[in-house]
Amino acid sequence: MRNTAKLTTAVLAAGALTFGLTACGSGKDSGSADRSGPLVVAASPTPHAEILNFVKDNLAKKAGLDLEVKEFTDYITPNTATEDGSVDANYFQTKPYLDDFNQKRGTHIVPVVTVHLEPLGLYSHKVKSADALKSGATVAVPNDASNEARALKLLADNGLITLKSGAGAAATPQDIVKNPRNLTFKEVEAAQTPRSLDDVDAAVVNGNYAIPAGLKPAKDALLLESAKNNPYGNFLAVKKGNEKDPRVEKLAKLLTSPQVKKFIEDKYQGSVVPSF
Repeated sequence: MRNTAKLTTAVLAAGALTFGLTACGSGKDSGSADRSGPLVVAASPTPHAEILNFVKDNLAKKAGLDLEVKEFTDYITPNTATEDGSVDANYFQTKPYLDDFNQKRGTHIVPVVTVHLEPLGLYSHKVKSADALKSGATVAVPNDASNEARALKLLADNGLITLKSGAGAAATPQDIVKNPRNLTFKEVEAAQTPRSLDDVDAAVVNGNYAIPAGLKPAKDALLLESAKNNPYGNFLAVKKGNEKDPRVEKLAKLLTSPQVKKFIEDKYQGSVVPSF
């Protein structure tokens, strides 16, 4: 998906008139955004787009918000589309991922409001517990910087590996100082981690990819992140300068409403957790 990101963004931008995306005016700067049309939000299908569509179908009209949801299955296009004005906002990512993305790609995306946490989990088609992983087992981890570090932290927190002091949000397999099971790590695109389960002994999978793959994090994960003091909440984001867009402020308020909290709790049963 990384190789097609530029093409995807170009197609999206070229089709802006067809789809009624009016986020860009005479220029690409945030001040030229047309705030009179619908608020177009890029989102991962699950759970982000599902949550947004709940807002659209049940809360937006009463709040005077015209909301349009665009689904993307990769972690790149939502940010590049927000940066170039093809969409007005996005909802799919964590702060460590965004910080890394902005730094590497020169984008100017900023968080608006944190909505939920998707606990990262370790899954397997071959063993029933993390303790059953044999010496030399292969574990798939996401290959983007922030999610790979998060995956390694999950394994370290549960005693499978030890990371060197200070590795933090930039940890890679090279930062492993103790690996008693001689685990081998296979770095794959985050969206492909569920599909890798037939080819590896276990895989660390993001919640928004686990759910549509038929995995139930609260039930199926061998290891699961704790929600307590977790920095990986998912948030609504915009290009810097658009935080005070009245449409964005309306959506931020709706996304942190009691109705959305109940929707998340009822629908996802602990696989997705409200962060407000």
